[in-house]
Amino acid sequence: MSGSGRAGAVDVRGTVAEGFEPVHDAFIRNFEQRGERGAAVAVYRDGRKVVDLWAGSRDVDGQAPWAVDTAQVVRSATKGVAAAVVLLLHQRGQIDLDAPVGTYWPEFKAAGKERVVVRQLLSHRAGLPVLDRPLTPAEAADGASGPAALAAQRPAWEPGTDHGYHAQTYSWLLGELVRRVTGRTIGRWVAEEIARPLGLDFWIGLPQEEAHRVGRIGAVDEPPTADGGGLKLRPKRAVSEAYANPESLSRRAFGVIDPLPDENDPLYRAAELPASNGISTARALARFYAATIGVVDGGPRLFAPATVTLARTEESVGPDRVLVVATRFGLGFMLHGPACPLLGPSSFGHPGRGGSLGFADPESGIALGYVTNGMRKGVTADPRAQALIRAVRSAL
Repeated sequence: MSGSGRAGAVDVRGTVAEGFEPVHDAFIRNFEQRGERGAAVAVYRDGRKVVDLWAGSRDVDGQAPWAVDTAQVVRSATKGVAAAVVLLLHQRGQIDLDAPVGTYWPEFKAAGKERVVVRQLLSHRAGLPVLDRPLTPAEAADGASGPAALAAQRPAWEPGTDHGYHAQTYSWLLGELVRRVTGRTIGRWVAEEIARPLGLDFWIGLPQEEAHRVGRIGAVDEPPTADGGGLKLRPKRAVSEAYANPESLSRRAFGVIDPLPDENDPLYRAAELPASNGISTARALARFYAATIGVVDGGPRLFAPATVTLARTEESVGPDRVLVVATRFGLGFMLHGPACPLLGPSSFGHPGRGGSLGFADPESGIALGYVTNGMRKGVTADPRAQALIRAVRSAL
């Protein structure tokens, strides 16, 4: 199935392999029933692309159509790629996951962090989701203020004893670790070691010459008739109270940059914030995850089998001090569970707050990438992405 397909006002472009038509139908329903403005989805199976669809407008607030090469800010879906950098450096013998972070970054040893090890950074167990003083957008982007603040920061809990989502600080924790080990920024490392060899339209730090391809994102309301999503199993009162309290870890973790940056600002997009400002096509996210579990079109496989095991082995589980729900993390990747339903028990990946998602499922050979310009309030389980996952499951 290829070309364009029209259902009402939805003009869907791209291709779907035989047997994966349910994904095409679910993608259309996202526009008709779930308020989608502009989006793309791609799926690989055993290294072969079986779904590549896009529709709607490239800008959440515009009319220009989404093109074959339109990319979007994917927020925390960036974290999965950032985590892969550290795992690949471990795979190459350049990083010991059980070594103190201070081995590579001496200034980090201050304020009770001497025993924090690399795997605790990856699995949100370092106790560093907040800063005593939030950074301005300019400081967040300058490449120096964030690492310096974290080097001096005292943990919010004893590292290794609990977990809480490092929503923004993940940028500087992983970014500085990679810089100290390799001499390269994490954005440059991704460009040279992952994106270029795999042919990915994925950037942490958007080059100016690619800016014309990137659409505008923005908040959208969920239609009252849409099915549920987000953290629908969460204790609503506890979560709402946490986000309403300016002193809570939840509020402070998501407010580490204050005021909140304009995600459509070219200066923000050019910065390297591997927790939150990666820019990608759906095709690139899916292809990246496909390459973590196998060979894609004869190209390089990223993860050795032992590294796949590391990615999907549970490191953190239970109530999350920041998200106030029970979450599951491997080494840098969210794992399948009630808070973040993926394809199945072997799945690992990462959502982006508001919608985007990328993951791999080694047991089925499936890798999926979904990007959108319409940002919802949910953190980990957007109903549009969940509908696409259900459709993939029905096709297997």
